[in-house]
Amino acid sequence: MSSSSHTAEDQIRATVPHPYHLVTPSIWPLCGAVSAMLIAAGIIIVAHFNNYIVLILGALGAFATMYVWWRDVIVESRTPGLHKLITQIGMRYGMALFIASEVMFFVSFFWNYFNYFFYPDKMGTAFAAVWPPQGVTTIDPFAIPLFNTMTLLLSGTTITWAHHALIEGNNRDTVRGLALTVVLGLMFLCGQAWEYTHSPFPFYHGGVYPSAFFIATGFHGFHVIVGTCFLTVCLFRAMKGQFTPQRHFGFEAAAWYWHFVDVVWLFLFVCIYYLGRSAIVAG
Repeated sequence: MSSSSHTAEDQIRATVPHPYHLVTPSIWPLCGAVSAMLIAAGIIIVAHFNNYIVLILGALGAFATMYVWWRDVIVESRTPGLHKLITQIGMRYGMALFIASEVMFFVSFFWNYFNYFFYPDKMGTAFAAVWPPQGVTTIDPFAIPLFNTMTLLLSGTTITWAHHALIEGNNRDTVRGLALTVVLGLMFLCGQAWEYTHSPFPFYHGGVYPSAFFIATGFHGFHVIVGTCFLTVCLFRAMKGQFTPQRHFGFEAAAWYWHFVDVVWLFLFVCIYYLGRSAIVAG
C-alpha cells in the first residue's frame, strides 16, 4: 500500500462522524512478525552453526518494517480529525498499560536475582552458600555504573526540559533537549558496552551470578536502545515542526518510556551493583 493511498484513506476515515479511530489495514504487522521470527531463528543458528545470514536478513527486515510502519503512523497522526479526543485517551491508556507490562517483565528478573541473593543455598554448589558465589569478582558500582547512573539521571532532566519547552511552544529548546537526551542515551550505551567488554566474569559459562547479571542489565540496555531510537524519531519530527503544544502524544509516549528506563536503572544500580557488591564485601 502506497503512502499516498494510505493518506487518502485516512482522510476519508477522518470525516466519519464517530469518535473512534478505525485503523487502516496494513501488511506491516505481518512483516514485523516474520522479521522477528527470522531474528529468533537466526540467533539459534548463530549459536549452533556460526552462520549469520538468517540473523542479518531478520534484522534488515525489522529495520525496514520499522521505517515504513512508523512513516504510516506519522502520516496518520498528522491527518486532521483522525485522532479525536477519545482516541488520544485510548492511546494514553495503551501506553500506560504497555509500560506496566514492561514493569512486570523486569520484576521477573529482580525476582530471579533476589531468589539467590536471599537464598544462596539454592545454587546447589559445593562451595559455601554466599552471594555472590565464591570466586566471583563483582563490578565496582562506583566506577562505570555510577557514570551510567548520572548519565541517565541527567537525560531525565533534558527530556523534561524538552517537554516543557514543547508545551510552551518553544520548538528550538525542544530540539535542543531532545538532541541532548539522545546523546546521553548513546553515552550510556557506550559505557555499558565498555563495562561488558571489561567484565571480571565471563558472559558464557559463568554460572548463576553472571546469568542473573547479564540478563537484567542486558535487557535494560536493549530498552535503552529502543528508547534512543524512539527519541531520535521524535527529534527529527521536532526539527520538522511536526509537534504542537496541543498534539504531541508521540513525544509524550517517548518521554514516559524514557523515564521508565531511568527508574528501572536506579533499581538495577542499587540492587545488583551496590547490594551485590556489599554482600561479597560483608562475606
